[in-house]
Amino acid sequence: MTTGRRPKARLGSLLAALAITGGALLSGLPAHADEPSAGSAGKEAPRVDLVLDVSGSMRATDIEGKSRIAVAQQSLNEVIDALPAETDFGIRTLGANYPGDDKAQGCQDTKQLFPVGKTNKVEAKTAVATLRPTGWTPIGLALRGAAQDLGKGETTRRVVLITDGEDSCAPPDPCDVARELAAQGIHLVVDTLGLAHDDKTRQQLLCIANATGGTYTDVRSQDQLTEKVKQLVVRSSDTYAVTPVKTAGTDKCESAPVLTPGVYSDREKFSEHRVYRIPVKAGQELRASVSVSLDRPVARDYGVLLQATSTSGQELVRGTDAGSGRTDVVSTGLRWSTDDSKGYASATPSGSPSGKPETTVCLVVSNSLAAQAGVQADPGLPLELTVDLATASPAPDGPAMGLGRGWILLLVLTLAGLLTGLLFGWIARWRIAVWREN
Repeated sequence: MTTGRRPKARLGSLLAALAITGGALLSGLPAHADEPSAGSAGKEAPRVDLVLDVSGSMRATDIEGKSRIAVAQQSLNEVIDALPAETDFGIRTLGANYPGDDKAQGCQDTKQLFPVGKTNKVEAKTAVATLRPTGWTPIGLALRGAAQDLGKGETTRRVVLITDGEDSCAPPDPCDVARELAAQGIHLVVDTLGLAHDDKTRQQLLCIANATGGTYTDVRSQDQLTEKVKQLVVRSSDTYAVTPVKTAGTDKCESAPVLTPGVYSDREKFSEHRVYRIPVKAGQELRASVSVSLDRPVARDYGVLLQATSTSGQELVRGTDAGSGRTDVVSTGLRWSTDDSKGYASATPSGSPSGKPETTVCLVVSNSLAAQAGVQADPGLPLELTVDLATASPAPDGPAMGLGRGWILLLVLTLAGLLTGLLFGWIARWRIAVWREN
């Protein structure tokens, strides 16, 4: 089974392209020069460091009759061939170099096989082909090394860990290392792929992924491994052109954080509601989307909903309920204009610099997700929220405003039908009269 994160929300994206929000969600962040953006477009190239387990257990031949290392090598060849030109890519190994029995020395065995940067595909594939299963499994130490390989920057960088077992060298415990890296705020996401299927390995890899907002995949075939790594490499460039700003929604609008146009990340527990406040000026249109990443196994029936309400709780608009798609990320979105607030007495106006009224909209993210048996509920699921404010587009006329024109059109169509019927009737009678005379 494959589980996924993101980070979309993200966005958190940006995780999702929604028909309801159209291209407008993706086009103008921010929409107004006088409003600060939560995130700025990253100028750095996407950066990915693949950490490959080459410990002795990778000799096992239990994936489609091939050894685990052979499956990993073949998949990496295909991934390297398909690398986007703009992506900085590197490879780090663990357990590849020390063949001895000294555990203390073997647990220091992690090395950069190919530096993170523009990839010479021939050199990278040659380096991968030379690997032979050798030693121990220092996953925690390798994660620290990968973080150093990638360096620091404004945009998120990815570590993709491929392993067939749990760390045999702790300390440092790889879960603790993942939490340590996440706490540093260095925009590092670790995605884990497991080639073995025992519960201890699965729980450790889930823990690493959860701590950094990454994904965990239980790999069963070479094709699955290849496609998943390709997907993660592409996601590194598609998802993080803007680094999401961390925020924390609340359960009530009055205490919710105020958001301006930008991309935000948060975590939402199972079956929780999280609320955010958006000030919307007269003549503006709110466009928002949310992506919730399924980074662990969830129950099959679920949904994710995005609503805009007034501060008193009256619903203004809701997005399409999204769910049960069995994908890595569930996304939905909405749009709402201050022109749509006629009749909502509870919409809360306040003063704005232009002197025009301003409405506080409460953006509510809800989910009906439930964890499968034995799956940890904490931390919450990664959520990415995209907020944009644009000039309101003209709304179509409602039934009351268009009623007059509707009756006129109906009358015209009726008269046209009547005249057409009379004309064809006269022609038919004329043809019959001519036929009788002949």
